[in-house]
Amino acid sequence: MPGHWIGASKTLGRLVPTSGRYPHICDRTVAAEDTVSGQPLQIARWEKARFCAACAHSKHRPSTPDTRRPELMSDNGSLRDTALAAAARGWHVFPLRPGDKRPAFPDHPADACTGRDPRCRNGHTGWEARATTDPDRIRLGWAEIPYEIGIACGPSRLLVVDLDTLKHGQDIPAAWAGKGVDHGGLVLDDLCRTAREPFPFDTYTVRTGRGGLHLYFRHPDGPALRNTAGERGNGLGWLIDTRAHGGYVVAAGSTVAGLSYTIERDRDPADLPAWLAERLAPPPLPPQRPVVVDLPTGRTGAYLDAAISSQLDHLRRAAEGERNHALYVSAVALGQLAAGGALPVDQAEALLTETALSIGLSRFETLRTIRSGLAAGARRPRTVAA
Repeated sequence: MPGHWIGASKTLGRLVPTSGRYPHICDRTVAAEDTVSGQPLQIARWEKARFCAACAHSKHRPSTPDTRRPELMSDNGSLRDTALAAAARGWHVFPLRPGDKRPAFPDHPADACTGRDPRCRNGHTGWEARATTDPDRIRLGWAEIPYEIGIACGPSRLLVVDLDTLKHGQDIPAAWAGKGVDHGGLVLDDLCRTAREPFPFDTYTVRTGRGGLHLYFRHPDGPALRNTAGERGNGLGWLIDTRAHGGYVVAAGSTVAGLSYTIERDRDPADLPAWLAERLAPPPLPPQRPVVVDLPTGRTGAYLDAAISSQLDHLRRAAEGERNHALYVSAVALGQLAAGGALPVDQAEALLTETALSIGLSRFETLRTIRSGLAAGARRPRTVAA
């Protein structure tokens, strides 16, 4: 086995809260509640045993209850301090649901946004835009509830290489069949050997709850790098994902499904190796045709032209980490005009797409956000007086 990458080890533990607030969710009862929504947990039958924090039972293997953390609510102080420490490094943090990877806020997708959340009054605000380094906001956010910690990679100028472990029942690609490869570190090691480059281990590193590794790197100058998954697109390879703009990672000090994320190597993130940055660079966009919009003459046409220009300029000026939110806001505004009959919806979509791609948003992210925004705008049509 290659020896110059960080070896993986798997640990298995379960939280055993003693307060009685988390009853069994294994096959015996299903009485637990989601701590954010207060609704009964909806957990698939095959997952019940794995997530049963009360009895620390796993149907696949035995585990020893972790009694060092008996009361979940007592951890909000340490998690708050951990979030503050991450922010002191310049990393933008936001709350994850206790014991979970999912963002605590917002608790709804963009296409279901009602505007009731105070931060969504001017358009849906996702987790990336809410991430912060402000100590006062962090202290307030973690004052009472022990949220786990997410790090928004884009605003933090980070690219994280996620070396995953082989999961039970996961298909193995033909190229790796029979080679005993069960960790993304071995795949990256093979990639390094092929490229005749050293394994990039000397950087801030976190071990995930399931034995994977997160290698943190400083995002290089130049075009924004996006998330990748496995070998698809410009990904690095099987069992290797990356998180950058539009992505987040669970911070060390957090616990997911009873398994802790811990610091493996504590040092400042290294620069992303140039050869990896080159492999992860998005392919160039195909030539874009200019979008021509037929506007009426007179004052109505002038008003529409000003309204469209204002929204597109707002999108072009959006800062890193705010661009997807700005796209949604502009899509809602143009969606209202389209629903009121002032602008063909296909032309609104084309204008938004052209601008979003020009500022570095991915095609998939762009199409999804525009459709959500146009749909939200269509529910509140806006007419323009002749």
